[in-house]
Amino acid sequence: MSQAVKLLLVDDDKELCQLMGQYLETEGFQVSVAHSAEQALPLLGKDGSFDLLIFDIMMPGQSGLELLQQIRPRIITPVIMLTGRGEDIDRIIGLEMGADDYLGKPCNPRELVARIRAVLRRVSVPQVPVSASEKLCLHGIELDTGRREVVVKGDSIELTSAEFNVLTELMRQVGHIVSKDDLTEKVLHRKLTAYDRAIDVHVSRVRQKLAAVLPDVELIKTVRGAGYMLVQE
Repeated sequence: MSQAVKLLLVDDDKELCQLMGQYLETEGFQVSVAHSAEQALPLLGKDGSFDLLIFDIMMPGQSGLELLQQIRPRIITPVIMLTGRGEDIDRIIGLEMGADDYLGKPCNPRELVARIRAVLRRVSVPQVPVSASEKLCLHGIELDTGRREVVVKGDSIELTSAEFNVLTELMRQVGHIVSKDDLTEKVLHRKLTAYDRAIDVHVSRVRQKLAAVLPDVELIKTVRGAGYMLVQE
């Protein structure tokens, strides 16, 4: 029998935590709960303690964003942020700070489970033989899907799982427009929804990291109303 996926749910709403924790456990997850960032930090002593973290953004004391800032990049465990209505800026900041996805509150427990499973699929590294891995090279960028490594001019570039998958899809379809719908499905493993900015932020982060090492060329272009394209020349 496979080992249960370990989750840490951090939310000051104790009743919600109880209900959500019970639901997640019926779905086969092992759930630990903290009601503040201060309670959560001792549980996050080392990377690998949990398979996925769920942080509410709005909490008394330290916010979920502040907690995320404290653990990144020391802890690379994937994080889903829970955000209230009208917190679009906080959602974007969360993604820029290293969150993997977000979900608005009040959230449907089934949707949360779907997001959890999508993030876990995205961050899992399949045991692909080196001989079977795909190697993409363009503009001095060397991307290896088997090792999940990106090297530019001999230097390794640190990308999150979502950022790596964005770059992979754009390099596979170089010179062609990749729609936001397609990128969302292939990178985030879910459908694009209205007002969803997650994929835009991940693309923006890839742009920034590539620009830091290749400052003289605009590699990823936005095609308004259509999507994104990695330029061929």
